[in-house]
Amino acid sequence: MKKNTSYREKLIELANIYKVTDIINYIKNKKYLTTAQIEHILKKNNVPIPTEINKSIIEIQTKKIKKPISSLSRSVSDYFNSLIKVFLKSIRGIGHLFLSIFNSIFKLISYINKTTVKILNSAHNFQVHEKKANKILTTFIASAFVVLIIISGFYIKDIILEFNKIDSDKIVKKETQDKKIITEKKQPEKKPQITKKENEQKLVKKPQQKEKIKKNSGSSKEFVLPNLNLKTDTILSLFKDVDYDLKTVRYQKKVKPIYFTQFPKDLDEIKDTKLKKETFIQIVLPLIVAENEKIYDDRVKLKKITSKKMTSDKEKLWLRQKLREYKVKSSNMKELEKRMDIIPVSIAIAQAAKESGWGTSRFALEGNAIFGQWTWTGQGIEPLSKGKNEGHKILRFPILRASVKAYKNNLNTHKGYTDFREKRYSLRKKKRKIKGLDLTITLDKYAQTGKEYTEILEQIIKQNNLTDFETVQLTNSIIKKELNL
Repeated sequence: MKKNTSYREKLIELANIYKVTDIINYIKNKKYLTTAQIEHILKKNNVPIPTEINKSIIEIQTKKIKKPISSLSRSVSDYFNSLIKVFLKSIRGIGHLFLSIFNSIFKLISYINKTTVKILNSAHNFQVHEKKANKILTTFIASAFVVLIIISGFYIKDIILEFNKIDSDKIVKKETQDKKIITEKKQPEKKPQITKKENEQKLVKKPQQKEKIKKNSGSSKEFVLPNLNLKTDTILSLFKDVDYDLKTVRYQKKVKPIYFTQFPKDLDEIKDTKLKKETFIQIVLPLIVAENEKIYDDRVKLKKITSKKMTSDKEKLWLRQKLREYKVKSSNMKELEKRMDIIPVSIAIAQAAKESGWGTSRFALEGNAIFGQWTWTGQGIEPLSKGKNEGHKILRFPILRASVKAYKNNLNTHKGYTDFREKRYSLRKKKRKIKGLDLTITLDKYAQTGKEYTEILEQIIKQNNLTDFETVQLTNSIIKKELNL
């Protein structure tokens, strides 16, 4: 059964996982710390907290969608109101026009009735009956009136079309402005055309410039998504909204810092196997890269401190903490250097996929246990099928990133993975890149199947082209050269 843990207990778990000594010492001395104090100390030590989120991507996207829809609806209602006003104005104008036409026609008829008979009789010297003349005249006037109505109809139609054209232009302008709000971020910036001479000048200048460490101009804030029980469809739409796809990551070697605290419960319902695997990688990849970059920063700091002749008290304190974290005895700096190193991204993804069933196992969904680590003392999930003599449980974690942190600490400290660390260290000394396929053979002790397990890892790496992610960095991280430390 899944055990409900309080928010304060989750924070204490994180403190133990990330070796936050301030909190651990207080608890050992049986001193009470409030939840707010624990949060403050964790944040001070750069530990990710489940509720720590800048802004929910869902709120951002809904605001983006609501604004253009509301403005579009207002513009449509304004359009219909203006159309009705134009129609009423045109009807009034037509009424006045017809009244004036009828008045003039009746005046003309009365005048013609009186004068035409006299003129015709006097001109041709014969008598014309008044009734016959009236019939002829009324027929003529009626036909003229019909022709006049047809002509005026065409004229009125042109007026209405002109008004419609003016208002439709306004609506089109409003619609295009609303659409710009939605599509503004998606349109790529136009790059200015560079002439051949300018290009040649740049090529000449490049070797003379000194290399500088800069922050990526396209840096983005970290998004820590809390336990919202998000559906897979929602996650896929979020990835689409922030332009996060693996094809771009493979090409640019950059991944967005989006940290999920748990897997979606319905991930297994995706029928397309390729889409399911890609969604799993998209969730896990930023977590693995973030922990690697943290280890890398510590490694750079270690190199700086050990190269000094004199160290400060603060630096000595930091060294003592890292020696405890990596379980190094007798202040052996060479051993600390061996252990304080990254885990190849391809191996981490492959092992996460194998141990969690691509994010669909009971341990992954109930306890954020991606790597199937065992425990005999801590909180854990009871396996359904285990031997009578086996008393282990699967270690439970408050968030996914804590599982990644514990996994890397396990490979870097446990005596069963000494061969893994020795081979990685030899690759560093030979100034070779750390690749997963070079190290999978040393992980035969991770599972009871031994060599068969390492062969499965190699197969997962090759089939899914996971070596493409070895040098991936976070988009908000500082651009670094790979140092052979």
